[in-house]
Amino acid sequence: MRAFVITRYNEEPREAEVPEPVVGDRDVLVRVEAAGLNQLDEKIRVGEFKQILPYKLPLILGNDVAGTVMDVGAEVQGFTTGDQVYARPDKDRIGTFAERIAVSEADLALKPSSISVVEAGSLPLVALTAWQALVERGNVGPGQKVLVHAGAGGVGSIAIQLARHLGATVATTASAANADFVRELGADTVIDYSSQDFEQVLSDYDLVVDSLGGKNLERSLRVLRPGGKAIGISGPPDPEFARTAGLNPLLRLAITALSAGIRRRARKLGVTYEFLFMRADGDQLRRISALVDDGELRPEVGRVFPFDQTPQALQALAQGGIRGKAVISHT
Repeated sequence: MRAFVITRYNEEPREAEVPEPVVGDRDVLVRVEAAGLNQLDEKIRVGEFKQILPYKLPLILGNDVAGTVMDVGAEVQGFTTGDQVYARPDKDRIGTFAERIAVSEADLALKPSSISVVEAGSLPLVALTAWQALVERGNVGPGQKVLVHAGAGGVGSIAIQLARHLGATVATTASAANADFVRELGADTVIDYSSQDFEQVLSDYDLVVDSLGGKNLERSLRVLRPGGKAIGISGPPDPEFARTAGLNPLLRLAITALSAGIRRRARKLGVTYEFLFMRADGDQLRRISALVDDGELRPEVGRVFPFDQTPQALQALAQGGIRGKAVISHT
């Protein structure tokens, strides 16, 4: 089958003929009809995560899929041929920039019936990231205050909507050109990052969801109330991540050192920092599907590329400026 692969880090993906996916007893073979693009794809391509995600090369990139079930393993009970599904495959089984992929039944869900397959392909990774940040880690509820950075981006555009659904007051950072867009998503306060300092405007927030890292993350700690929490989705990784990922002792020490500074600053301010590397979860996707079909969440697709233009799509992602998500379509 056709797929786009990298044979070494920091090279452009190239089209290649690769073997058909192996379908295990609890796997579902999916014909890929749409595949969302994520910053994670670019980070993997350039080798940024090669220490904590040691993929074997050559590698098919791609972390989002929507499509049609072609076959199921002998022990699969929840899906049948012809079902319209979507997923973020497990981190060890990525590869959606291809014609077909085998996905564990546990990571798969029926796609929301109210949206197109391209829209569904944009959702899994960013929606699961928002869910795990706001619901699992943040315990967000009515009356809380949440700051979502980069609100016009893939994660941000979903996180704003989910935080509002959970009853929170939402602030976000965005460009002036995207101010109306993020307000339509549900942002109560919009900070123009090019002309305003969010530190000077916001205070006493319960939760910050940060996708930018660096100085932006450090400054975010100072808008939290005592006991508040900052969740970083671009790093630095923390010791808890190293432990749950089962990394070797040397890597655990290195990761502990990487995040020591931000964790120390957080403690001095009486707040906490956590790194979130989202995980695949079909049950959570089913709950997300219900919210989409109830009109509580809507996917935002900024650009669609044909499958043949997968390398150009990754280049556009790296250049930035895409509102919502970019998606590769096979239709």
